[in-house]
Amino acid sequence: MSAEHVDVLIVGAGLSGIGAAHHLQTRLPHKTYAIFEARAASGGTWDLFRYPGMRSDSDMQTLGYRFRPWTAAKAIADGPAILEYVRDTAREAGIDHRIRYGHRVVRATWSTPDARWTVETEGEPDVTCDFLYVCGGYYRYDEGYRPEFNGLEDYSGRLVHPQFWPEDLDYTGKRIVVIGSGATAVTLVPALAERAGHVTMLQRSPSYILSIPSEDPIANALRRLLGPRAAYPIARWKNVGISTLVYQLSQRRPKLMRKLLRHGVAAQLPDGYDVDVHFNPRYGPWDQRLCLVPDGDLFKAISRGRASVVTDEIDRFVAGGIRLASGAELDADVVVTATGLNLLAIGGIELVVDGEPVSLPERMAYKGMMLSRVPNFAFTIGYTNASWTLKADLVAEYVCRLLTHMERRGYRQCMPVDDDPTVERRPLLDFDAGYVQRSIHRFPKGGSRAPWRLGMSYAQDVVTLRHARLEDGALRFSAR
Repeated sequence: MSAEHVDVLIVGAGLSGIGAAHHLQTRLPHKTYAIFEARAASGGTWDLFRYPGMRSDSDMQTLGYRFRPWTAAKAIADGPAILEYVRDTAREAGIDHRIRYGHRVVRATWSTPDARWTVETEGEPDVTCDFLYVCGGYYRYDEGYRPEFNGLEDYSGRLVHPQFWPEDLDYTGKRIVVIGSGATAVTLVPALAERAGHVTMLQRSPSYILSIPSEDPIANALRRLLGPRAAYPIARWKNVGISTLVYQLSQRRPKLMRKLLRHGVAAQLPDGYDVDVHFNPRYGPWDQRLCLVPDGDLFKAISRGRASVVTDEIDRFVAGGIRLASGAELDADVVVTATGLNLLAIGGIELVVDGEPVSLPERMAYKGMMLSRVPNFAFTIGYTNASWTLKADLVAEYVCRLLTHMERRGYRQCMPVDDDPTVERRPLLDFDAGYVQRSIHRFPKGGSRAPWRLGMSYAQDVVTLRHARLEDGALRFSAR
């Protein structure tokens, strides 16, 4: 009995995968496709993470899909609202019927004579496809990152990682220490402070934090005036422009940006608060991701005495909490390790091309979305300096352009070839965040110039991914 065959197989039913499916069935309605999802539910990150306060760290005008306006008043939305948006998108377009849950892809084998992939999943029959499109993001869902802490066995309280938040945890009136200073930590602290006795954010070093309104008054006014369809692209480009301006200012005038960010923090904290100890990072603005807090909720929790920040290093855990390098001790009934995530390239799928295993670190990433010498394959990596979906939408549009081009020209295979000796190999992500630096050596390489460099400018990518010619010399096509 022959294996089931689809034209395109999408891996992952989260934000990227649902968006990819929508683009595919809209632009190429005659193509057959399926979505393989390893977990038992759609939504990806927005279904997995259930910790208190879970929300977007980007505005929903840009985190939302280009083709489906975000119509809620809040631009910084909570996790359940985003999950509903993703699932509604799938349901309204009939995409939910194409999702196969419990299908964890473990291996994909390409045959050049057959011009197709054979895809293996855990415990399910093999499926073949003409094009394999991995949309599972780059976070490892089954494992969070937690540093080695001395004395963990001595601690008598509850230890929790945000990625696996326990439903039975009642933290009302408890003393909580949140270890970390990134997006997860600054989200958790004000949310926990609403019910906890006290919350301490324990950080080894600070992050840059920017307070923004949870509602976008311009986007909301435009929607009332013009209606959702007309207003949405205007608000989207407005926010792209603002985020680009902040990023460029951070890169070109880091001292000025540091001063502006510090002033914004100091203005929301009590007089005399030691801003330079707790909110003065060692690195430059946007060398790591800028943390957003809606309506200054973190600073309000600190000002009301519901939360505090301690900048120190951990010596060890003790029975009642944490002993710091300074000798001070923090009492804690609950310790939350918001210490980051682990990355996993292309979902950990083993790729084999004509009998030869593909070693990702030895390959180069073409336009940050295809692999050198791997045919009919694409993956999605979003922006580190803007909303993930901005890039995911563009990648999906590009894949559809590519498939249309191949169909019209009678091509069966396309493959980037990295045969230019003048292109230097570089890390795919030029980003100083710890979660990137811990894992980037396992990813494919980027290059010193296009088309082997992962673009981080939405405006530039709009031009290159939507309009630039496909047959650029690096991307090779074959009718066989």
